[in-house]
Amino acid sequence: MYLVKTPFWLRALYPGCTWKMPANEKVIYLSFDDGPHPEATPFVLAELKKYKAKASFFCIGKNVLSYANIYEAILQEGHAVGNHTYDHLNGWKTPTQIYIENIISAKNLIDSNLFRPPYGRISAAQLRKIKAHKTLPQQIIMWDVLSGDFDLHLTGADCAKNVINNAGPGSIVVFHDSAKAWERLQVALPQVLAYFSNLGYRFEVIQ
Repeated sequence: MYLVKTPFWLRALYPGCTWKMPANEKVIYLSFDDGPHPEATPFVLAELKKYKAKASFFCIGKNVLSYANIYEAILQEGHAVGNHTYDHLNGWKTPTQIYIENIISAKNLIDSNLFRPPYGRISAAQLRKIKAHKTLPQQIIMWDVLSGDFDLHLTGADCAKNVINNAGPGSIVVFHDSAKAWERLQVALPQVLAYFSNLGYRFEVIQ
C-alpha cells in the first residue's frame, strides 16, 4: 500500500522533513531514486535535456561506486544529487547506529546536503541522530507525489496519470531510475515532461 499524493497528516508526522517546495511559481521538482543505473539513468538524462529540465537524483552509494561515470554525468549536466544510503536500507527495520553508518558510507561517495530515506521509512531516533550529526546531510527530502513506477501492477501511462493528476507548483515528484521501474519510467517520464512543459512549468533541482 502507498499513497500517490502525500496527505497533510503524514507530513505532520515528520515536521523536520521537506515534502514540498515553496509554490510561488510554476515549478516542479522531479526526483529519481535508486540510481545510477546503466540503462535508466542515461535515458532520464537525455529526456531531461530535451526540455532543459533539471532534477535531483537520490543515489545509492554502491551504485555510485559501480557506475561512477554515470554519476559524474548527472553532476556535469547540472543536476542535484542526494544521499539514499549505501545499501537502500529500510530505517524501520535497521538499528539506528547501523543506519547512520550506512549513510556515512554513502556520504563518502555522494557530496550532498540532501538525504532521502529509502521507502520514506525512518524512525524519530534516526532523524534526531542525523540532525545531531552535523557532517551528515541535513535536508531530509520526502515527496508530494509518487509516480508509482515501482508498482508492477501499473502501466507507464498509469504512472504518468498519477503525476499529471496530482502534481502542481512546488511538488516534489518521485520516479526511480532503476531496473524495477525501467519499463514504466520510459513511458511515464516523457509524458510528464511534455504535459507540464506545455503548461509553462519549469523543472528545477531541490536545494
